[in-house]
Amino acid sequence: MAKYVVAIDSFKGCLTSMEANQSAKEGIKKKKSEAKVTQIPVSDGGEGWVDAFRAALDGELVETTVFDPLLRRIRAHYLLKGDTAVIEIAQASGLTLLAAEERNPMRATSYGTGQLVVDAVRRGCQHIIVGLGGSATSDCGIGMLRAIIDAFAKDYSWDEVTALRDVRFTIATDVQNPLCGENGAAHVFAPQKGATSDMVLSLDARAKRFADFSARHFGYDCQEMPGAGAAGGLGYAFLQYLHADCRPGIDLLLEAVDFDNQLNDATLVITGEGSADRQTLMGKLPFGILQKAKQHHIPVALIAGRIKDCQQLLDAGFSYVKCINPPDLPIEEAMKPETAKRNIKRTVEIIISETEVSGVKRCSYNLEL
Repeated sequence: MAKYVVAIDSFKGCLTSMEANQSAKEGIKKKKSEAKVTQIPVSDGGEGWVDAFRAALDGELVETTVFDPLLRRIRAHYLLKGDTAVIEIAQASGLTLLAAEERNPMRATSYGTGQLVVDAVRRGCQHIIVGLGGSATSDCGIGMLRAIIDAFAKDYSWDEVTALRDVRFTIATDVQNPLCGENGAAHVFAPQKGATSDMVLSLDARAKRFADFSARHFGYDCQEMPGAGAAGGLGYAFLQYLHADCRPGIDLLLEAVDFDNQLNDATLVITGEGSADRQTLMGKLPFGILQKAKQHHIPVALIAGRIKDCQQLLDAGFSYVKCINPPDLPIEEAMKPETAKRNIKRTVEIIISETEVSGVKRCSYNLEL
């Protein structure tokens, strides 16, 4: 019996990982009703991080009131499993919480993320895994640190915070950028959060001042560490102030779901994301899936709503690289959830048909946009 493993990332603004996986499963079953299909919800630390871990570990969803990036009260949740918490910073500090006209990283704060950390610590958590993706902020985690200080320091000084002394933090990100400079948080990521060119310079200068002050205070400096620039500098705050370990999100998740065992006897792995190009090969989720599958000599099909650099993706080892959308499909129509579900199902049917006829082979479906 053929076995297929489906692990597709969310199509941002369109489908969750679970929805994309289910559509792919329907495409497989239409062609091979007897096939075994294993669905694995996935995330690299951004949207869907908590849901992916919940599917892997079970656990309890804890809901609490926090501040959004503009200090409005909202409800956010995180996962609690024993003495481990899994936090998705986008729940409290995410870009999707703001309307387009509200995006302003000079104002946006990560305070709500700190409130999630505080709640988890108060519930006795000893290990907190944090997905750093999709933030609206570029405050170097100052807001998060302030929330922790407000909760645990009587005289409002970081040096008085002892409640986190025995708590271990792991941050998940595929971002390798330092905190400051041309490759830092402000220059690379702040424009997509609403920053003008003048704001970028101000944010970078503010980050440098904060990091230099912190280095003098502690006697060590994490601003150049890979990942410090993640989530508007939240990565830096976790590294410098909370001594966090930094791991690629997909590695953490694949360990949690015991992905190696899931691959036993698999015929084909199907992964994907909203847009695939050469940047996919720089540590993004589908590339992590590919690397694992290669170790087991299992072919991998990559699907996406938009494809560029197709030959480079094939050369990297994907057996199939297929765009789910016809070239003349308007982006507004492609982004509709029902359209995306239908096109994923249809594309996977094509993949299964081709493997039935001639076995797994290297090819690309000519729907490149």
